[in-house]
Amino acid sequence: MGDQTTCAALSRVLNKAKPFLAIISLQFGYAGMYIISLVSMKHGMSSFILSTYRHVVATIVIAPFAFVLERKIRPKMTLPIFIRIVILGFLEPVLDQNLYNIGMKYTSATYGSAFVNMLPAVTFILAMIFRLEKVNVKKIRSLAKVIGTAITVVGAMVMTLYKGPIINFVKSGGATHHGTTTESADQNWVLGTIMLLGSIFGWSSFFILQSFTLKKYPAELSLTAWICFMGTIEGTGASLVMVRDLSAWKLGFDSRLLAATYSGIVCSGIAYYVQGVVIRERGPVFVTSFSPLCMIITAALGAIVLAETIHLGSILGAIIIVTGLYTVVWGKCKDVKTSETDEKSNGLQELPITNNNTTISSISVDDGINIPASKSPYSTQGT
Repeated sequence: MGDQTTCAALSRVLNKAKPFLAIISLQFGYAGMYIISLVSMKHGMSSFILSTYRHVVATIVIAPFAFVLERKIRPKMTLPIFIRIVILGFLEPVLDQNLYNIGMKYTSATYGSAFVNMLPAVTFILAMIFRLEKVNVKKIRSLAKVIGTAITVVGAMVMTLYKGPIINFVKSGGATHHGTTTESADQNWVLGTIMLLGSIFGWSSFFILQSFTLKKYPAELSLTAWICFMGTIEGTGASLVMVRDLSAWKLGFDSRLLAATYSGIVCSGIAYYVQGVVIRERGPVFVTSFSPLCMIITAALGAIVLAETIHLGSILGAIIIVTGLYTVVWGKCKDVKTSETDEKSNGLQELPITNNNTTISSISVDDGINIPASKSPYSTQGT
């Protein structure tokens, strides 16, 4: 009996921890993608072609699983759902990824991953606009979400407007060449920041639309396969327009193939599916709330693998962003606890027990008390 109780308790703990473990694992996957993608682009690969190949790989990997595992539960495809999938295939696979890759190329992998910390705040604002999040300024948890969002925006402005001195966490000889083209580098930094901002808005919009689409098309694997397929088609069109040199499509056994394969399997196929599952359970704001972990991992890998330089402004801005982010997360967690309490209180149904029109007592359904109808002299009313 004791072993069964322990196993049941462990099972409940694991079920509660699944969303956290899933999203944290994705942050490690994204951090690796940022480094590998930047290496491939520095070797001459176009960001548009990388994004297209990424979704070709993701479609090939995910589509068979979706076809087999969800053949009995897959909803019927309708025109409104298909239009949403077409838009989803543009927002993240084409708009977000290409703007992010270009912005990261103009700045650095560390700066780009730190800028992603704005994602929860932007997602929260959009969720509030589309009424996926409720705000009551009279309650502390709602104020925390609003104030945290404002702090996050301030942190992003610090990162954008203040560069500061270089902070050498890992000594390397690769930092000396940065002073030769300061003006050009600053211009690229501003342009890269604008690209990253556009990427964040595209990514946030993707999460919001994905949340609405899952309500009409609750088949995560099939939706993932459709998004990757549409991303392939739309990405191919964008790549043919932006890159006229057909030789740029060639792949070898190098960083280009590794970047396309890794990002396609981990950061498109698996990530879209996991995010869809967690969004249905916890909402889009929860999914985006772990991005600071990705920043820390990417900063460490970027300093070690790519010998990237980290500026004081990036560190200060990231600290401010993380502070605002977890203020938002605290308010979101309070919302979850409040909603769970409300659901439990609403789930208690009172059954009045009467005898000769005289009320004896009131027993809750959750009390677990059963009164056999054949033996009880009382009659029950209202089920």
